Amino acid sequence: MDFNKQLNGMKITETNLKDAFVITSKKYEDDRGFFMESFNSKEFRENVSRTEFFVQDNHSKSSKGVLRGLHYQIEHPQAKLVRCISGVVYDVIVDLRKTSETFGKWFGITLDRPELQLWVPPGFAHGFYVVSDLAEIVYKTTDYYYPEHDRTLLWNDSELNIDWGFEGNPVLSLKDSQGKTFEECDKYEYE
Repeated sequence: MDFNKQLNGMKITETNLKDAFVITSKKYEDDRGFFMESFNSKEFRENVSRTEFFVQDNHSKSSKGVLRGLHYQIEHPQAKLVRCISGVVYDVIVDLRKTSETFGKWFGITLDRPELQLWVPPGFAHGFYVVSDLAEIVYKTTDYYYPEHDRTLLWNDSELNIDWGFEGNPVLSLKDSQGKTFEECDKYEYE
């Protein structure tokens, strides 16, 4: 990550994947607690994505050892702005855009404080592993959920070789345990 942009309310840091960013909100703390602006549409649109609008907020609570993902929608792809508001997760994204210079690459980050967010562009698979006893994730999406277009990329695909930071088997849903390999999964034709 060699790109950093410090704005009034947030710092934007480039990842190793094209168009994906880590966003850190400015946090003001004192003996009463803290305050932060977790989202600013103007700064976001000027510095992260001019074309994306959020239409839905999601909230997920999971126990230690749970792995959710790697999810994506083949039609109506959802960009996501993800943050962990309680606990700790290891968050992973994979670029599935065929024409992207980072196609087939992954990025992972520990989300362990509410001021840290991950911008997941459309055309990416997304998942997370819960490191703490419990964790709560909230994320904004740019499109609605369409079950008929929902897909799962296998979390432990040997071609991607994602380092999740744990050994053994995570707790998975049936859907996530039956994900497709990178070779088998649907990819995006656009960038």
